[in-house]
Amino acid sequence: MSLKDLPAALRPREKLLAQGPAALADAELLALLLRTGLKGKGVLMLADELLGHFAGFGGLLQAQAEDFRRIKGLGPAKRAELAAVMEMARRALRQPLERGPVFDSPRTVKDYVSLHLARREKEVFGVLFLDSQHRLIEWRELFTGTLTQTSVYPREVLRQAMDLNAGAVILAHNHPSGLAEPSKADEFLTQSLKTALQMVDVRVLDHLVVGAGEVVSFAERGLL
Repeated sequence: MSLKDLPAALRPREKLLAQGPAALADAELLALLLRTGLKGKGVLMLADELLGHFAGFGGLLQAQAEDFRRIKGLGPAKRAELAAVMEMARRALRQPLERGPVFDSPRTVKDYVSLHLARREKEVFGVLFLDSQHRLIEWRELFTGTLTQTSVYPREVLRQAMDLNAGAVILAHNHPSGLAEPSKADEFLTQSLKTALQMVDVRVLDHLVVGAGEVVSFAERGLL
């Protein structure tokens, strides 16, 4: 059934305007963004299938452009709209990290790196570069590897930190397997980078390992 065939009170747009966005189911909210479905598949059904494929809004917001291209019915316009919403979410999370010390919002830091790194098919290593007040200067993805590992060069991390005049960093990488548990190699890398960055008075505040629905903090584990 298409949206125009529904009673006016049940159409997502009218329902939102009358009752507020909280009254809408997840599929109804997504249907408002998608606007149209496919031949033989209404927009509500398409929205429901997307949410099922990505395991809800969390997975959808963490999806990459290549993930959207694999979904039948998501043409360039719909993919662009979804990518725009994802970028708005990243920017909304970024703002408090720029305005105050990252320690004021540790959950936001995890959510921010998760939006960048979760569901990536290859291992990616990135760094949150912070100023002397521990506010975010910039997020940079520095190295991309394979399904199981990536090569990280401390000299390049050091160079980037000096280029941005950073006072501290938070390291982050993903595990494409979905398991966020740090490996011995992760621990060794963290200590190597910590030692290298200490030479230029840049502190390593944390190393976050991103899995499927979980982010493990080295600092919370006492591994720094």
